[in-house]
Amino acid sequence: MQQSDFTFSHPLRVRWAEADLQGIVFNGHYLTYADVGITEYFRAMGQAYSGETGVQGADFFAVRTLLEYRAPARFDDMLTIHVRVARLGNSSMQFTIGIYRDSELLVTGEVTYVHAGADRRPSSIPESFRAAIRNFEITPPEEASRG
Repeated sequence: MQQSDFTFSHPLRVRWAEADLQGIVFNGHYLTYADVGITEYFRAMGQAYSGETGVQGADFFAVRTLLEYRAPARFDDMLTIHVRVARLGNSSMQFTIGIYRDSELLVTGEVTYVHAGADRRPSSIPESFRAAIRNFEITPPEEASRG
């Protein structure tokens, strides 16, 4: 995974409250960093959360997360959260996350969201939203007919 694989990145400085007594970021905060990156990805793509999430009254719900820690971030580090949609299913999408300090890859991750209505039953991701992703990404996401 290289930084050039991503269309989108968002800077984030490690705050004091996110580090332990040794100044190392507590591992749970990386999922928050991924969430911030995904939120900013939606905003940059023109699909910022608006109560409708840009997808006709439905919402996305996280159903799976995976983080792999390679090296620790420390208090006051300037990080770059890289985000891209790697896979688009019928009702789900998988984000790939890369968290870097300068050129050093600290954490890799995957976050899978399912598109659902208020009843939380999976529903198809609208074509307009899919098109926005396709137009935004450097590397087109893998597309599956179901999932």
